Amino acid sequence: MVLTINSTPKKDGYRMPGEFELHKGTWMLWPTRTDTWRSGAKPAQKAYAEVAEAISQFEPVTVCVETERFENARALLPADVRVVEISSNDAWMRDIGPTFIKNDTGEVRGVDWAFNAWGGLDDGLYFPWDKDVLVKQKVLEIEHVNRYDASDLVLEGGAITVDGEGTLITTEECLLNPNRNPNLTKEEVEEKLSNYLNIQKVIWLKNGLAGDETNGHVDEVLFYVRPGEVAIGWTDDTNHPQYAVLQDAYNQMKEETDAKGRKFTINKIQLPKQITLSEAESLEIDITSTSYDRSAGVNFIATYINCYLCNGGVILPVFNDRQDEIAIKTFENMFPDRKIVPVYTREISVGGGNIHCITQQQPQA
Repeated sequence: MVLTINSTPKKDGYRMPGEFELHKGTWMLWPTRTDTWRSGAKPAQKAYAEVAEAISQFEPVTVCVETERFENARALLPADVRVVEISSNDAWMRDIGPTFIKNDTGEVRGVDWAFNAWGGLDDGLYFPWDKDVLVKQKVLEIEHVNRYDASDLVLEGGAITVDGEGTLITTEECLLNPNRNPNLTKEEVEEKLSNYLNIQKVIWLKNGLAGDETNGHVDEVLFYVRPGEVAIGWTDDTNHPQYAVLQDAYNQMKEETDAKGRKFTINKIQLPKQITLSEAESLEIDITSTSYDRSAGVNFIATYINCYLCNGGVILPVFNDRQDEIAIKTFENMFPDRKIVPVYTREISVGGGNIHCITQQQPQA
């Protein structure tokens, strides 16, 4: 039986582990929205399948899929990837799935945040999102993991990164956005993060990347390599649309300390060329009244920062760009104890995210 716990993780001694800690497995969703993904979502499905296959080298992978797509997903995914029937409105498990937490004895529970499709009726990316709201609880039911109801805070997993030792990094642009939590002050949001994730310090970056349709998710800006060390996207081109944001984030992180008082080691990862759709590709996307603008010429974010750490590996997005090999070498230096597995993910970028956005780790019990 799965229980909804009438308490908070902090009171009960649970914390959110760092992504670099040991996983039981990874959860994903299957892309199908034709107003997000071009050509009936077929190119995106191929990219998702390649990501799932890459992760499955290191740990178990579960892909959740709509009933009518089950046979197709099962046929495209490797045999060692589990496919289960869970309906959803889109395919961003980082933001739609539960946040797993654990205690010092290794027991795992889940946090079920509120979700409003990255902005609600006025500013969200689609409507409805009724199926997405239930994904967290369904995953927890499948895993027999008890649940905390955190529906008093709108939060997507891509909006936060933690070190597992008391420090959380996020952006004001996202969590303090009026389209998320208009009735909460910064201090009240911090208190909820502390109660639900058992963190002692929140580092607030001002903005996420320019043009990020999620309103500034931190997982496009930086991620934790390990406690006390982060990697940040970078450009030296003063005319680059991301130059100012990344300069500001870097300059702030240079001066910050974490919850344990440590200064940060900061690795700069140069951005590849940003991505646009061709006119023909844009015409392969269905237009709806609520869909995001995916017309030709719109810039979509490409960054190596939106990678995924799994047991013994790093799944790294690459773009057939001259920066790819440099990024791979840099990641090999940052992670001497992990295998770096590059996956070509342009089709995920033009949907609005990348590898980190489509995955959610479940820590080892």
